[in-house]
Amino acid sequence: MDRHECLACGYTYEPLKGDDRSNIAAGVPFEEIPLNWRCPVCGAQKKRFANIGPAGTPSGFKENLNYGLGVNTLTPGQKNILIFGGLAIGFLFFLSLYGLR
Repeated sequence: MDRHECLACGYTYEPLKGDDRSNIAAGVPFEEIPLNWRCPVCGAQKKRFANIGPAGTPSGFKENLNYGLGVNTLTPGQKNILIFGGLAIGFLFFLSLYGLR
């Protein structure tokens, strides 16, 4: 099921969690929410939400997923591991320079 993000404040409606404040049960798709429902954070109308796709999908435009040496097909969590793992390895190499004396 697709998640929807409020364009005004960035709140993300996740169908797997629902909305406890408005008594919307978990598992209710965004399309089945009543039209008078409002964003629980800022009060924006339902039409101010944009579809951002299901959780755990690669970010970016679908046309560009085949470029970038395969990095574009990684999920945001995998990209974080790659970036911060590379920084940690670089830091360890930097500290290893002290062992040259």
